[in-house]
Amino acid sequence: EITEQDVRIAGYVHEQGKPSLIIMNKWDTIEKDTNTVNQFNKMLDSSLKFMNYYCPLYISALTGQRVERIMKEAEKVYENASRRVSTGTLNDVLSDMIAVNEPPTKSGRRLRIYYCTQVSVNPPTFIFFVNDSALLHFSYKRYLENGLRKVFDFNGTPISIIIRNKNEDDALSN
Repeated sequence: EITEQDVRIAGYVHEQGKPSLIIMNKWDTIEKDTNTVNQFNKMLDSSLKFMNYYCPLYISALTGQRVERIMKEAEKVYENASRRVSTGTLNDVLSDMIAVNEPPTKSGRRLRIYYCTQVSVNPPTFIFFVNDSALLHFSYKRYLENGLRKVFDFNGTPISIIIRNKNEDDALSN
């Protein structure tokens, strides 16, 4: 069972932008069948909707089951949070994502994404330069985030996406 306090702690970790590993202990006390892990993952998904990037690990401290994997998984999540992607690679992936799912139009105008660059790690932070940030729907921003997470293996870490109008960038460079 996931308690309110568990959700509060996860929320605090999420707000701080920290990588995370969700460890479910006492796995030895659960009656299991072939679908048990899926049921627990659905329960986690439901309780941690705001944290769709979490990495679950099911252990038993009593029997030692999978306990040795905790540090290895924590290191992997930290590596994911510290991953840096070159602008060229990022924009190749961005082009592929846009080809698969074009940005929606709003009032007859289409969002144009000129390019993207990673500006920091831990959490990975990306700036997307666009024609008009008001044209970006939250669902398309989520599509971009999920695509980056999948392609570059950012499991276990939040991704920060900043949208900036290209003309703002031009004004800053003058």
